[in-house]
Amino acid sequence: MGRSHLAFALDYPNLTEAERGAALVAPEVGVLKVGLELFIQEGHAAVRMARDLGTEVFLDLKLHDIEKTVERAVGTATQLGVKYLTLHCSGGPRMMEAAAARAQKENTGLVLLGVTVLTSLDASDLRAVGVESSPSDQALRLAQLAQASGLGGLVCSSEEVGRLRSELGPELVLVTPGIRPSGAELGDQKRVGSPGDAIAAGSSLLVVGRPIRDAADPRAAARAITSEISAALAGAQ
Repeated sequence: MGRSHLAFALDYPNLTEAERGAALVAPEVGVLKVGLELFIQEGHAAVRMARDLGTEVFLDLKLHDIEKTVERAVGTATQLGVKYLTLHCSGGPRMMEAAAARAQKENTGLVLLGVTVLTSLDASDLRAVGVESSPSDQALRLAQLAQASGLGGLVCSSEEVGRLRSELGPELVLVTPGIRPSGAELGDQKRVGSPGDAIAAGSSLLVVGRPIRDAADPRAAARAITSEISAALAGAQ
C-alpha cells in the first residue's frame, strides 16, 4: 500500500550510477524521479531506464518559459511515457493553461504538477524576490491559480499540504518533497516533514532522495519509509 505513494529521486550525476541506485530500491518504490541534473546529462535514456524498471516515471524539470515553448515540451514528455511532469506555477495562467490543454489533447494520463514554493525557500528568501506573503500564503495563492488553470496536481512542502488539501479538495495530486525520516539531515531543505505526518496531512506522493540514496542499505531505508506511509494510510481510514 505504501509503495505507490513513494517516489525515489534519482539524484545521480550519470546513468550508470542512477541505474545502480534505482535497481536497488525499485522493488520498494512506486515512482522513480528523473531530475534536471540527470536529464541534462543523459536525456531520454534516463527516462527509459526508469521506465524499464517497472515503475512510473516522474520527470522533474520545473518548466518555466513562454506558453508555446512549455506547451511543446509537454507534448514531448507525453511521447516519453512519463506519468508526472513539473512546471512552475509562477509561469502564470496562460502558460499553465496551454500546458494543460496539450496534456489533455495527448490523452496519455500525464499529470502536470504545479510547483508552488520550493522547499529550499523560507519567508526571507521570498522577501528577497519581492514576495511579502508567507510561504504558506504564497503556496495557496499559486495552488489556486494552478487548479483554475487545469493542472492535475501540485508540489508543496509538508508545511502547506494540509492547508492545500483542505482548501482545494480531494481531487488534486499533492506531491511533497523535502521529506526527512527521523534523524535524517536537512541538507539544503528548510521546510521539511516526516513521511507519516505528510501522508496524514493529505499528501498523495512523497519524494525522498538523499535519506534513501545515502543510507547504508538504501533498499531497507526505502522499505522503512513505505512502512511508515502504510501505517499513516491505515490510520487515516
